[in-house]
Amino acid sequence: MTPNAKFKQRVVARERLLGAFHKTPHPIAVEVMALAGFDFLVLDAEHAPFDRTTLDSCLITSRALNIPAIVRIPDPSWALNTLDAGAAGLMIPHVETPEQAAEVAQLCKYAKGGGPGVRGFAGTSRAAAYGLRPFAEHLEETQHEVTIIAQIEDPKGVENVQAIAATPGIDALFVGRADLAVSHGLSGFFDEEVSAMTDRCLSVETCATGLYCAPGEDTARWTDAGASLFVVGSDHSLILSGGKDLRAAFDG
Repeated sequence: MTPNAKFKQRVVARERLLGAFHKTPHPIAVEVMALAGFDFLVLDAEHAPFDRTTLDSCLITSRALNIPAIVRIPDPSWALNTLDAGAAGLMIPHVETPEQAAEVAQLCKYAKGGGPGVRGFAGTSRAAAYGLRPFAEHLEETQHEVTIIAQIEDPKGVENVQAIAATPGIDALFVGRADLAVSHGLSGFFDEEVSAMTDRCLSVETCATGLYCAPGEDTARWTDAGASLFVVGSDHSLILSGGKDLRAAFDG
């Protein structure tokens, strides 16, 4: 079983997994984060300065070190190249309806036997071992190797959360508390109203759920609410917190 397939299996089984956002578009930074012991990384192509080349080099590194890398893509046009480059899956921002969720799922699936999928087939990509993986094997195994995570971060997404979670092909929901706060005119993602919406989303029973947590935040509270997929901090926040702790210790 490939690392990507194992990761999908663990997500679907709702194992408690720890990841971090990765913002630095350089393979050495990915190498360091991989050595830190995370279960997975989320390469943040939505908010960080990744392009096709830097994303590719970071995915080479993650695969070499057997750490699954989910890519948060800025728009659906990134899906095909990202999966061909060997990503463990996609995190899709601002999913608001089950119809949108179904379209996302179709982007990640081949139209095998005329089934629901629009992903173009490439038998010589990194995901297909540059042609060493037999055609039929790649067609079959890919469905077990791509994890699709829909972000719920808008009022309409919260309203439709049960239907989105039940959409075939969606493996997990990821609650975006910051955008939920912004879209509701609230003061931050620790606001009580945001917490109530988060509880509602994490409690769905038809797929795994998760969220971003600030470093040091009580994750047990969200485990009790139903979360199993945790993204805590980022390479940037870990550098900052480590440096600040060192400074404080030095100054006594």
